[in-house]
Amino acid sequence: MVHGTLEVLLIGAKGLENTDYLCNMDPYAILKCRSQEQRSSIASGKGSDPEWNESFVFTVSDRATDLVIKLMDSDSGTADDFVGEATIPLEAVYTEGSIPPTAYNVVKDEHYCGAIKVGLSFAPEDVRGRGLPEDVGGWKQSH
Repeated sequence: MVHGTLEVLLIGAKGLENTDYLCNMDPYAILKCRSQEQRSSIASGKGSDPEWNESFVFTVSDRATDLVIKLMDSDSGTADDFVGEATIPLEAVYTEGSIPPTAYNVVKDEHYCGAIKVGLSFAPEDVRGRGLPEDVGGWKQSH
């Protein structure tokens, strides 16, 4: 079973569909890995090509099969608009250890609506020795 830390580098997005008709949208991202959810800052006025360059850390096990990044447009006074989402499979980062920044399709209602650039790295944790000092119950004390 895989346990460890997943670091997500949210770089930016390109070609997003602008949900604000009168001005540039203010996009932000919600990153979700199983029950853990984190949110990026708002790229105010950045419209269809926002940049964040923010890192997020998740504690994961191999039951976490993918990372979902939901892109939203922050609107003051009304509910935030859903821009689209990207689902990123995690199996490759578990085996490779890291995935360089890669563009993933952003989809809304099964239609392509832009791309998001994300880098991933995974640091495994040795679960077997968790919480036990090295010399407990070992031969070191039996002289």
